[in-house]
Amino acid sequence: MEKDIKVRYSDEDLEEFRGIIDEKMEKAQKHLELLKSAYMNDGNNGTDDTSPTFKAFEEGSETMSKEANTQLAIRQEKFIRDLKNALLRIENKTYGICRVTGKLINKERLKLVPHATLSIEAKNMQK
Repeated sequence: MEKDIKVRYSDEDLEEFRGIIDEKMEKAQKHLELLKSAYMNDGNNGTDDTSPTFKAFEEGSETMSKEANTQLAIRQEKFIRDLKNALLRIENKTYGICRVTGKLINKERLKLVPHATLSIEAKNMQK
C-alpha cells in the first residue's frame, strides 16, 4: 500500500487559496493606484486655492513623499507580481509546495503569506 503523504494541496484547498489571493490582489491593486496617483499628482485635490500655510507644508514635504511613494509603489508592484505567480502555481497545481524541501508549506503560513514559496523549515535553513 502507498504511503499516505500529501504531495500537493487538494483542488478545494487551492480554490480557497485562490480566493485569499484574489482578495489580496484587489486590495494591492487599489493601493498601488492610490500611490501612483499620489506621486504623479493625478489626484490634485484642489489644494492650490487653500490656505498658504497648508500649501507651504505640502510643497516642503512633496519631494520626500514622492520618493517614499515611489518606493512603496515599487514594493507594491513586486507584491502583485508575487501574487500573480502564486496564481500560476495554483493553475499548475504546484501551489504550496516548498521550492527547497518539496514538502507542503503549512496552511496557516500560506493564509498569512499566500505568495510564500518556502516552508519555515527552508526559510530557517537560509539564515
